[in-house]
Amino acid sequence: MKILVLSASNVGNKTGIVTQKAYEMLQAKHSEHDLTYLNLKDKELIFSDGRHYLDYTGDTLEVTQAVMAADVIILGTPIFQASIPGVLKNLFDLLPQNALLDKTVSMIVTAGSDKHFLVAEQQLKPILAYMKANVLQNYVFVRDIDFGLDGIENDDIYFRLDTLVEDTVMLGKTYQEVLQAKEAAFGF
Repeated sequence: MKILVLSASNVGNKTGIVTQKAYEMLQAKHSEHDLTYLNLKDKELIFSDGRHYLDYTGDTLEVTQAVMAADVIILGTPIFQASIPGVLKNLFDLLPQNALLDKTVSMIVTAGSDKHFLVAEQQLKPILAYMKANVLQNYVFVRDIDFGLDGIENDDIYFRLDTLVEDTVMLGKTYQEVLQAKEAAFGF
């Protein structure tokens, strides 16, 4: 399987710290898969103007192709002003409507307020569902107080990340097996 870990913010460090840790957990336990880590902080995406995603160039093409090629995506996003960041919304706009069809997607959300879990529930999940993603219902929600000067300080975050990684890989494998069985049933 192709697994993409995507840190979907172009500012701050917390989402990158948590997604990098999830990527390290994947490398340690699931290195047999094709693993990719992308941090949008390191990329320069141009604004969507309605073109087909393959008509873009540079970082924009690299990121959209990585999303389209992935079987599984672990998506990390911060919550800013009670909403997903503009760079993530732009990424969704760059992709076709059914871009996440047959892909398993899980989420890691960083936020300053406990109440921002509603953004994942009422904004992000509906967007992922609209784009036809097979969404892992549980996600890791990390608050600002879970971080210290040296990164993640709450040990429970490591446990929840490990669980998320394992559940995501298991759901992704299972879903891919179902898709393969469905295709094999056609006999051609």
